[in-house]
Amino acid sequence: MFGMMRNPAQSYAKVGLEVAVETASPHKLILMLFDGAIAAINIAKFELEAGDIPKKGASISKAIDIVSNGLRASLDVDAGGELGERLAALYDYMIQRLLFANLNNSIAALDEVVGLLDTLRDAWTQIAPGEQAAA
Repeated sequence: MFGMMRNPAQSYAKVGLEVAVETASPHKLILMLFDGAIAAINIAKFELEAGDIPKKGASISKAIDIVSNGLRASLDVDAGGELGERLAALYDYMIQRLLFANLNNSIAALDEVVGLLDTLRDAWTQIAPGEQAAA
């Protein structure tokens, strides 16, 4: 009659995330993408150190997806001009470094991308339109 209940905490977190996404401003959504990419990379580092190569690959793939299909796809290069072009190139560079990290089990490359994402996230929080920036 009832399906097997998974982890209730995971179900609660998933619902919480869905609600947060549905109610977030476009500015907040970009912050969530930064946070998601950074979290996926940090998980990949933990998995790499633990020797769980398949999970490491999945986490890096998730980070690549967020950078490529989230952050990069959200750019309006035409409206952003040179800044938009430079951000697109930086996102492309991050994707290449993540691919390198995955193929070579490079924590240094993962750290590099986290540093770049942290810098962009910090800058993004500084331009919060009419709202308190989430730190």
